[in-house]
Amino acid sequence: MNELKNFSYKHVLVLGLAKSGTAAAKVLLQNNIKVRVNDYNTGENSKIVEELKSQGAEVIVGSHPISILEDIDVVVKNPGIHYDNIIVLEAINRKIPIITEVELTSMLASNHDIIGITGSNGKTTTTTLVAEMLKRSGQKMKLAGNIGVASIEVAQNLEGNEKLVLELSSFQLMGIQTFRPNVAALLNLFEAHLDYHGTVDNYNRAKMNIFKNQTESDFLIYNADDPIVREVIKEAKSTLIPFSAKTVQPDGAYVLDGEIYFKGEKIISLTEVVLVGEHNVENILAALSISILNGATKEGIQFVLKTFSGVKHRLQFVAKINERLFYNDSKATNILATQKALTSFTQPTILLAGGLDRGNSFDSLLPDLKHVKAMILFGETAPKLVGLAKKANINIVVKVKDVTEATKVAFEVSEKGDVILLSPACASWDQYKTFEERGDMFIQAVHILA
Repeated sequence: MNELKNFSYKHVLVLGLAKSGTAAAKVLLQNNIKVRVNDYNTGENSKIVEELKSQGAEVIVGSHPISILEDIDVVVKNPGIHYDNIIVLEAINRKIPIITEVELTSMLASNHDIIGITGSNGKTTTTTLVAEMLKRSGQKMKLAGNIGVASIEVAQNLEGNEKLVLELSSFQLMGIQTFRPNVAALLNLFEAHLDYHGTVDNYNRAKMNIFKNQTESDFLIYNADDPIVREVIKEAKSTLIPFSAKTVQPDGAYVLDGEIYFKGEKIISLTEVVLVGEHNVENILAALSISILNGATKEGIQFVLKTFSGVKHRLQFVAKINERLFYNDSKATNILATQKALTSFTQPTILLAGGLDRGNSFDSLLPDLKHVKAMILFGETAPKLVGLAKKANINIVVKVKDVTEATKVAFEVSEKGDVILLSPACASWDQYKTFEERGDMFIQAVHILA
């Protein structure tokens, strides 16, 4: 079991439980650090409260009293808690450092073993591809981070010959000080999570933290087709490895005449790749760049690309019913993700969209709606999307109560050869706890139809 290194704080407040907070509290306690835990939503009699108390933690739940900051040296904040939280604001006022458990991860594992992947879209697909490519090439690795398992929990048990492959969100990256992956990837940057970060610049700055501590001995894989990414990586001190689906990149990965190359060596033909979507070409280029730098073989990469058909909820093929193709892209929680999903198809498409209203205008979707024959809309943003459909001259527009009803209505108005695509362009939290729950409702509705 790995121990925390270079951790100078003696009394820690873990703010918020869930996966990352619980994991952070346990690791800190096991390293004989004094821990106070505060969570607003957890009940006093819950199992986790009893467990943490038995391990020596002071636990305060059900409220956020300012007194919990007394004698605290550092706050380990759950990434989902906003920076306008009363305790966070007071900690900032008192100049108490605020970090996330990702910062602790770098104190448990050597930076040479850490791979960090971020971007507005494509993180999970790219991270999963890297894991599969390394595994198929005989490399030992563990997967963690925003993909579902707390990074600190995995890092604590990382063995000397294992790589730690991390999917990292802007929420996680905002709370780091010394975290330094040996190989980092910045896939793209698009206006997102402004309800959390406040401004586009704050959001971009959070993403840039993935490379802020890197040196020349580290690597930064970046999207040379994204103008914002090209601009922000000018601040990087790392060795730069570009990837591009549009232009030849002699020092990185690229596509030329339907073939994928890395530094001039042909890796595979696009016709052999199973994963659909132009945006997934970018994810593939990033993934193979990361994987090659970490010892993946050409044969291992080829096998994965010939067999990997996608991650659940990310342009996932669900079923073919009466010549209609159903795709679940519930992970499309912003406009860019839906744009990329729409450009993956040329067939007549019925789009299921809607969800939490974050104040966005959806007009940037207009150019991508040319082959959309119907829109079935739900959630808070349904009225806005009705307006978008009118601008796009889409004749079939139906407002429904939820994804389950949307699936049924989409099938009713569809014809043979149509694609029925759930790609909401919005977060799920107005109706569903997570995008996974929303996607599962769609899958269940499709299976009922079948």
